[in-house]
Amino acid sequence: MQSILITGAASGIGAASARIFQARGWRVGLLDMNGEALQRLASELGEAWWRVLDVTDAQAVRDAVGDFADSCDGRLRLLFNCAGVLRFGRFEDIPLEDHGRLLAINVQGLLNCCHAAYPFLKATPGAQVLNMGSASGLYGVPEMATYSASKFAVRGLTEALELEWRKHGIRVADLMPPFVRTPMVTGQSYEPPVLRRLGMRLGAEDIAEAAWRQANSGGVHRPIGALFKALYWSGQVSPPALNRWVMAWLSRD
Repeated sequence: MQSILITGAASGIGAASARIFQARGWRVGLLDMNGEALQRLASELGEAWWRVLDVTDAQAVRDAVGDFADSCDGRLRLLFNCAGVLRFGRFEDIPLEDHGRLLAINVQGLLNCCHAAYPFLKATPGAQVLNMGSASGLYGVPEMATYSASKFAVRGLTEALELEWRKHGIRVADLMPPFVRTPMVTGQSYEPPVLRRLGMRLGAEDIAEAAWRQANSGGVHRPIGALFKALYWSGQVSPPALNRWVMAWLSRD
């Protein structure tokens, strides 16, 4: 049986992905800090494997990944690094500790999971790591500066590991959606201009379907949504100054 381990699985994109993969015959492992929501989801899915986990705790990550892999005969077909946090606001108005927490979860947490999963991925034919990237990893977004920086890191790590781990038969890719209707976005107390202009055209289920397609296909970056796909591909050929102008225009007050 194919196996997937999902971080940030208790709600939003993680939960939607768990439902899709489980419904299509995969063994699903769920990791999240929200134990109550995690237990509800596991029960909904028929007592799926789950564990309360802080992805910034490297030893706890090693233990959880190892235990799930052991329940799958030492193999792991897909690691979906979906855990992440977001904070809108002007850089100087956000407490420094909040900037640090965002980087710890979005970047260090992902590193912890990839490092812990490596031996089990290597032992699994067709194994893959799927990272939760973002449209904000294409060009830095005002009033999302640290989140955007974290997604640049995710993009760079994805590209590097895709090349480095290719010799081990491990594919590495990321999903790059724009704003998605999830509690992480809708629960914010402030809405930056770029969000007001672009809106939220995608739901968690749209991203989960993209995760399913990526798990069964190649490629490194998967931009999601017609508008962002157009921006992404135009950004690959347009001068950096033009990309900067577009972002400045979208982010104007």
